[in-house]
Amino acid sequence: MQVGRITLTQFINEEQRQIEGATGDFTGLLNDIAIASKTIANAIGKGALLATGKDLNAKLETLANEVMLQAGINTGHLAAMASEDMQGISHIPAGQPRGKYLLCFDPLNGSGNLDINFQSGTIFSIFRAPDPARKPKEADFLQPGTQMLCAGLVQYGASTRLLLTTGLGVNGFTLDREIGEFILTHPKITIPAEASTFAINASNERFWEPPVRRYVQECMAGKEGPRGKDFGMRWVASLVAEAYRILTRGGVFLYPHDERTREQGGRLGLLYEANPIAFIIEQAGGAAITGRNRILDIKPSELHQRAPFIFGSKDEVERLHHYHHEYVEGKDLEGYNMPLFSSRSLFR
Repeated sequence: MQVGRITLTQFINEEQRQIEGATGDFTGLLNDIAIASKTIANAIGKGALLATGKDLNAKLETLANEVMLQAGINTGHLAAMASEDMQGISHIPAGQPRGKYLLCFDPLNGSGNLDINFQSGTIFSIFRAPDPARKPKEADFLQPGTQMLCAGLVQYGASTRLLLTTGLGVNGFTLDREIGEFILTHPKITIPAEASTFAINASNERFWEPPVRRYVQECMAGKEGPRGKDFGMRWVASLVAEAYRILTRGGVFLYPHDERTREQGGRLGLLYEANPIAFIIEQAGGAAITGRNRILDIKPSELHQRAPFIFGSKDEVERLHHYHHEYVEGKDLEGYNMPLFSSRSLFR
């Protein structure tokens, strides 16, 4: 395939030819999502022409949710949908054809940044409906991430980019606004195994668990510390932007368990954020964990379940996984109680 000349539709068709028994419904569904993302990108591009301040954030988030719902209703590829912005699931209306897939989505991740003209995005995942012959139930959506058929994210910024995996690697497409098509520009994305940047909200340091504090302090110690090299710290408060940067440049993202989010299970949505991003990251050669467990192995218990989320370059994530297990098992306690962690912070 020639980069810059293959459209998303052509690419999906080629991938589906490799799957025995493919009917074209899945290809149609992905095209529906792509069309919806173009509509959302166009609305975001108008920015303050639509509204200002927090009114813009709310207006565009509502619009994005409605656009995604309508895209799923009209073409008969879906059995039901679940959105980060809705309490329950959305059924296909009576009289409309019902398909065999379930769609989970965060319609406008990072919408709180729109009033400052910063990046946002749509995150989605697709599962197979357990029994397409009957009306779907909420329980049908509570499948572990290992059952995902597809995951993707659309990044709205200076350009609109769609990253997609169907379990055959990760490929990136850029929207050519002149012809209205997504064009393959980033084939077979692979995350570097090692990295020298990490992304975490340092203002939460006082709430972190000891394994996270240990990791961050070792990185901050630079060449003179136990890691023997300098690290850079990033934080842009947009999951889509963080994921895209890590996919293209490497690094690790941490939104770990902390004392404030422990009761609710974590900060980020498992179905709408962590699961699809984890699938994309793993397909690009990275890893994604809660700290203690692999994200994709979790069996959700509710639609809006929350989870801690650590993902990125495989070597860094494995180091964090090791630190968490050492701490849980009571091993190497000296490493967690040395003065580096008892009296110092990132800024002292």
